[in-house]
Amino acid sequence: MQPIRDVSAADQRTSLAMSTIAFTVCFAVWTIFSIIGIRIRQDLGLSDTQFGLLVGTPILTGSLIRVALGIWTDLYGGRVVFSLTMLAAALATFLLTYATTYPQFLIAALGVGIAGGSFAVGVAYVSRWYPAGKQGTALGIFGAGNVGAAVTKFLAPFVLVAYGWQMVAQVWAAALVVMAIVFFLTTKDDPVLVERRRLGIRPKSAWLELEPLKNIQVWRFALYYFFVFGAFVALALWLPQYLVKVYGLDIKSAGMIAAAFSVPASIFRAYGGHLSDVYGARRVMYWTFLVSVVATFILSYPPTAYVVQGIHGPIAFHMEMGVVGFTVTVFVLGFFMALGKAAVYKHIPVYYPSSVGAVGGLVGMIGGLGGFILPLMFGVLNDLTGLWTSCFMLLFVLAAGSLAWMHLAIRQMEKEATGETLEHLPQLPEMQGMQPAAVATPAPVKGAILTDWRPEDPTFWQKTGRAIARRNLWLSIPALLLSFAVWQVWSVVVAKLPLVGFRFTTDELFWLAALPGLTGATLRIFYSFMVPIFGGRLWTTLTTWSLIIPAVGIGYAVQNPDTPYVVLLILALLCGFGGGNFASSMANISFFFPKAEKGNALALNAGLGNLGVSVVQFVVPLVITMGVFGGLGGDPAMVKAAGGTAPMWLQNAGFIFVPFIILSAFGAWFGMNDIADARASFREQAVIFQRKHNWIMCWLYTGTFGSFIGYSAGFPLLSKILFPEVNALAYAFLGPLVGALSRSGTGWLADKYGGGRVTIYVFLLMMAGVSGVLWSIGMRSEPWAFWAFFGCFLVLFFATGVGNASTFQMIPTIMAKEMDRLMPAADAETRRRQAEKEAAAITGFTSAIAAFGAFFIPKGYGSSIALTGSPEAALWAFLGFYVSCLLITWAVYTRKGGLLHDIERGITPRPTHRPATAA
Repeated sequence: MQPIRDVSAADQRTSLAMSTIAFTVCFAVWTIFSIIGIRIRQDLGLSDTQFGLLVGTPILTGSLIRVALGIWTDLYGGRVVFSLTMLAAALATFLLTYATTYPQFLIAALGVGIAGGSFAVGVAYVSRWYPAGKQGTALGIFGAGNVGAAVTKFLAPFVLVAYGWQMVAQVWAAALVVMAIVFFLTTKDDPVLVERRRLGIRPKSAWLELEPLKNIQVWRFALYYFFVFGAFVALALWLPQYLVKVYGLDIKSAGMIAAAFSVPASIFRAYGGHLSDVYGARRVMYWTFLVSVVATFILSYPPTAYVVQGIHGPIAFHMEMGVVGFTVTVFVLGFFMALGKAAVYKHIPVYYPSSVGAVGGLVGMIGGLGGFILPLMFGVLNDLTGLWTSCFMLLFVLAAGSLAWMHLAIRQMEKEATGETLEHLPQLPEMQGMQPAAVATPAPVKGAILTDWRPEDPTFWQKTGRAIARRNLWLSIPALLLSFAVWQVWSVVVAKLPLVGFRFTTDELFWLAALPGLTGATLRIFYSFMVPIFGGRLWTTLTTWSLIIPAVGIGYAVQNPDTPYVVLLILALLCGFGGGNFASSMANISFFFPKAEKGNALALNAGLGNLGVSVVQFVVPLVITMGVFGGLGGDPAMVKAAGGTAPMWLQNAGFIFVPFIILSAFGAWFGMNDIADARASFREQAVIFQRKHNWIMCWLYTGTFGSFIGYSAGFPLLSKILFPEVNALAYAFLGPLVGALSRSGTGWLADKYGGGRVTIYVFLLMMAGVSGVLWSIGMRSEPWAFWAFFGCFLVLFFATGVGNASTFQMIPTIMAKEMDRLMPAADAETRRRQAEKEAAAITGFTSAIAAFGAFFIPKGYGSSIALTGSPEAALWAFLGFYVSCLLITWAVYTRKGGLLHDIERGITPRPTHRPATAA
C-alpha cells in the first residue's frame, strides 16, 4: 500500500471535497420521491400504502446495493465505481419521466435507489486517502452529504410548481451526469489501488471480500447504525406529518421545524468525526446513546391528564409537550445522531483496512433498511396503540437496548483484561478479537494545524507568520460579517411584517427584534471557550454552516401570514447562532497576531464583521423589492406603496445569504488554520472567572459593543414609531456602517495612545450623544427633529465603534501586566502564552456579556414605551450607565497609579530592588 504520508495534501482535499459534493448530489436524487411523489400520488390517485411503498422503494434498493458497490470499490477503486454509480442513477432518474403506470414507477424507483448506494463507495474511497488518526474527521465530512435531502426539499418544490415533476427528475438526472464527469476528471485513483497496480497484485475475489461479514460482531455493529442513521431517515420522512397531525401546523411550518432536525443531523456529522478522532469513538457513542435515551423518553410521553387526591380534594393537572419544547428536543436528538453516525464509521477503516467497502457496505445497508422499515413500524404502532408518540417509544427501546448491550460488553471486556491489556482495549467492544495490527497510531500533526507558532519572534513573523495570520484574518472577516447579518436580519424584517399581512402588537414586534440578541449573547458564553478546545478552523466552519438554518427558515416563514407567532419566535432565537460566532471568532484571531498588532487585527476582524449589521439593513430593503431567485424564490406579496400596490419578496431577507454562507464555510475549512499550542481545556480557561479584570471589562465592553448592537437592533423600529412620516429604513444602515468603519479604522489609535485613554473620551462622547437623542425626542414636533435625532445616533454609533476597538486593545495589555504579578517565577515565554490564552478567553467572554445589549436595548425601548408612552426613560438609564463606565475606566486604569497609566504613557517602572554591584 502506498504510504499515506506520501500522498499530497492537495490530492487529499480534492478527493474529500469532490466525494462530499458528489454524495450530496446522490443523496438529493435518492430522496427525490419525498417531493415529486406528492404530485405523482395525485396524478395516479394512490392509497397511503401505495404511496408509502413508492417513497420507500429507492431507500430499500439504495440500502441493499451498498454491499455490492462496497465490494466493487475494494476491487476496482472508488473513482471508477463512484462515476459509474452516478451515471447509472442518472439514467434511471431520466427514464422515470417516461413512467405512466404505478408498476412502471416502482421499477424506475428501483433504479433511482442506486444513488443511495454511493455512500458505501465514498466511504471506501475517502478512507484510503487518510491515516487512521484523521479518518474519523474525513468520513464525518463526507457523511455530511446527507444534507442533500435538505437540498431536494428546498429546491425541488420550486421547480415542481413552475415546470412539473418531470422537470425535477430531468434536472436532477442532468446534475448527476455533470457531477460524474467532474468527479472523474478532478479526482485520482486512491493510493491503495495505485500501489496494488504498481506491485502487480491481483485483487481478492469477491468471496474473500465477504469473509469479514461472517463475524457476528460486525452485524451487531451495524445495528448501531440502524438507530443513528436509519432512525434519522425515518424521522426525516415522518416528522412533517407528525407535526401537522399533533400540533395542527401547516405544511410549511412543519417542514421548517422538521428541518431543525434533519439539517443538524447532517452537517454536524463532520463534527462527530472530529470528536471521534480526538476523544475516541466509544465516548462519542456513549454520549449519543445516553442523550438519545433521554430525548426519546421525553418525546414518547403522551399527553396525559392527572387527578391527584389532595388534602382539600382532587387536584387535576395536564402534562403535554408544546411545539417549542418538541422542536428543541428533536434538534438535540438530531445533533447527537449526527455525532453517532460519524463515530460508527470511524472504526471500519481502522479494524477492516482491507475490507472497508464490504464492511462499510453492510453497515450502510442495515442503516438504510432502518429508513425503510421504521416508517412502516411507526404506522403500525399508530394503528395498534392509537398514540402518535408511539414512534418515539420504539426509538427509546432501540436506543436503550443498544446502550445496555454496549455497556455490558465493555464491562465484560474489562473483567477479562488487566494492566497493559486493559489500556489497549478497542474503543468498541464488538471490535475485540479483530485485526490487532490495525490499531491506529496517532498521525503526525501537519497541514492545517500549526505546530510552530511564534508571532512575537520578529524573524518568524516577517518570514512566515504574517502571511498565515492575514489569510486567517481575511477568511474570518466574511464569516463574521455573515454572522452579524443573520443575527440582525430581524431588525429589518419586523418593520415589514405588518405590510405583508402579519398582525402583531408593537411589543410582539420588539420581542422578535430582541430575542436574537438574547440567544446570541447566551451562546457567546459557550462559544468563548470553544476555539482552544476544538480549534478555530473547525469551529469557524461549523458555526458558519449553522447560519443556514435560520436563513432558510425565515425565507419560508415570512411567505405565509398565517405562520404561527411561535414559529417566528423560534426562528428569532435561532438567529442567535450568528451572534454567538463573534466570541469564538475574536478569540481565534487573537492567537494569530503579536501584541503590537493585536489591537488593529481585532479591530479589523470585529469592525468589518460588524459591517454585517449595516449590510443587512442596506441590502435587505433592496432585495425584497425584486425577484432575485426567479420562480425558485416563491411568489411575492402585494403591498401598499405610494403609487398603488407593489410586489415584495420578503423571503429574500433570508434566502439572499444562503449562497454566501456556503462559500464562506468552504473557505474557512480549506483556508484557515489551527494553532497547536493554543489548545486548552475549559478548566484551564475557567481561571478567568477568578480575574477581577474579566468582570470589569465585561462592564466596559457592554457600554461600547452592547450599545452598538442594541442600537442597531432597535433603531429601525424606534424610528418608525417616533417618526412614522419618515422612511427610516432608507437611512438605518448608516448607523451600523459608521460604527463598523470607526471600529476597523481606529484600532491604531488604541495601539498608539493606549486603549484606556481612548476609552475615556469614548464614554464622554457617548454621554453627549445620548443627551442629544433625548433633546431631539423632546423636540420631535419640529420639522428638523428627525435629522437631529439621526445625527445624534450617528455620533453614538461612531463612539461605540472607537470604544469597541479600544476596550479590546486593553484586554491583552491588562493580562500581560497581570501575568508579571501572578506568575513572577515563570519565564517570559510561559507568561506570554498564559496571558494570550486568558486574554483570548476574556475577549470572548466579555463579548458574550456585552451582546445582551442586543436584547436589553430593544426590550428597554418596548418596556419604556409600554409603561410611559415614550422611550425616554430607557435612554436616561443608558446615560447613567455610561457615567459609571467613565468613572470605572478612570479609577481602575487611567488615573495616576492605575494599572495602565505608566504603560500607556511609555513610563518605565522603577526596579523594586537595587541591582547587585560588582565587587
